[in-house]
Amino acid sequence: MTPNAASASSGPSRRSFLASTAVATAAVAGGMPLLAACGGSDSGSREGATSRKAADKLLPAYTASTVAKPDLPAKNGSAAGYTGKVNLATLETSVPKKLGTGAPLKIMSPLWGTPPKPGCAYYKAVDAAAGTKVTWQNQDGNTYGQKLGAVLASSSIPDMVVVPSWELVGKIANAVTAKFMDLGPYLAADKVKKYPNLAAIPSDAWRMGIFGGALRGIPMPTAPASFIVPYYRKDIFDKKGYSVPKSADEFLSWAKDATSSKAKVWACGDMAWVSGSIFGVRPGWNIDDDGKLRYQVERPEYLEALEWTRKLFDAGVVHPDDKAQTGDAGQRFTAGQILVYVSDASAWYQKTAEQAKANPDFQIDAMDIFGADGGHPTLWASSPANIWSMIRKGASKTTVENALAAADFAAAPYGTKERMLVDYGVEGTHYTVKKGVPVKTDQGNSEVINAWGMLAAPAAYFAHPDFPDVARKQVEWQQRMGAFMKKTSTYGMTIVEPTRYANLASQFEQLQIDYVRGHKKLSDVQAAIATWKSSGGDKLRDWYKQLIDKNGSGN
Repeated sequence: MTPNAASASSGPSRRSFLASTAVATAAVAGGMPLLAACGGSDSGSREGATSRKAADKLLPAYTASTVAKPDLPAKNGSAAGYTGKVNLATLETSVPKKLGTGAPLKIMSPLWGTPPKPGCAYYKAVDAAAGTKVTWQNQDGNTYGQKLGAVLASSSIPDMVVVPSWELVGKIANAVTAKFMDLGPYLAADKVKKYPNLAAIPSDAWRMGIFGGALRGIPMPTAPASFIVPYYRKDIFDKKGYSVPKSADEFLSWAKDATSSKAKVWACGDMAWVSGSIFGVRPGWNIDDDGKLRYQVERPEYLEALEWTRKLFDAGVVHPDDKAQTGDAGQRFTAGQILVYVSDASAWYQKTAEQAKANPDFQIDAMDIFGADGGHPTLWASSPANIWSMIRKGASKTTVENALAAADFAAAPYGTKERMLVDYGVEGTHYTVKKGVPVKTDQGNSEVINAWGMLAAPAAYFAHPDFPDVARKQVEWQQRMGAFMKKTSTYGMTIVEPTRYANLASQFEQLQIDYVRGHKKLSDVQAAIATWKSSGGDKLRDWYKQLIDKNGSGN
């Protein structure tokens, strides 16, 4: 049950073209690492990956939840969808017996917004229901990597730590194996049955939690088809008689017609996060059709996508603030200053809820991603999990079991009392019910934010009781796009690259930003690619070839 409080979302926080085909999580507008840097090897080394055959032996036994059958089942890698109202008076309990013993538990997690006060009504209510006693060490999500690195380098680590994939770079990636415990003795195979909500998490998501040859991460599953979404103002398109573009050239032509700087209307914001999908850029390393292993920057479609993005800036159809990287693109979108903007899947609901009263005529919809030439797109599956919660090495059995109890509660499926409590809090305090739909109070908006929801999650789904049509559209869009989805050679692998290559591709993020804005030349990008190859890219290719030869291809 997705909370119905609207929150500002300005899109992904790291506007990296290299991440243009990756998905930000539904809960957070986050970034992805430039290199696939997470995981571990089954040899005990902190570098490499675990083969699928070896990984299968480490996974919890999957048992699907039977609570609340979705109105729109998952298909083509999409999330499931719930479009009917839930009878709040007949919600089921996913775990009849409290699994927590009330032992104290310290958890460090990223949080976007103002942290709730310790001991607030929301925290007390969830602790009471789960049988836990959590002390939250919430950290600013925008600078979480700095704090995470410092904590992992110290000798004082909280009992449980949330680790997002986009922070798994440099020393942090290697520290995961060294600092967090193997959960196999508690969760592998049928042992997970003690925690039924964790057992209902898809196996592909669990597979991403294998680091250093052991199951260390409790995942927050994502739908592989959860692409970054190109949103458009359907109300304005309808009023102006615009047709939704279906090729790269059509988009540029429409954008020129739609832009009027005199009227303070520009066609779009920065399109870099979706241009990679339009041109079919393969993320990371992949064995191409000719049998050769290449990195994304080596392929012609990479430069083609960059050049198209630059054409938009050169044509003056991108809002000046997007070019200057200032302000909030989401606010420009709702104000009608830009007609197309790119964000994560959560913005569909957020913007709808935010504008429901302020602008009743507001309509947000998503363009189907088109191939650059107007044909079908070539899209690439995103990771089955991007965020994990982990338990420190050396934690007592009591601490481990209480941490797992907390994660199991957080992973409760849609249609349960636990899910309702995690997402909405306590009726009368954090929400009221209007026409059968829960609506958050001011206290709910200030206390029920993304702490508990970061520990674990059920299989991906969309459900918005106040705007069920949005959930339907989200699922249907993912299903349409998922029909064109492929998997890369490293799909589903948790990979830690050698630290000597940790910063090899770091130059590209800023270079891409500068190039599309006209501050750098194409020759600068080409020179950077050549430097990347000679400075270690070719050696990293050999390393990846050995990894894929050993572990098998992800596709």
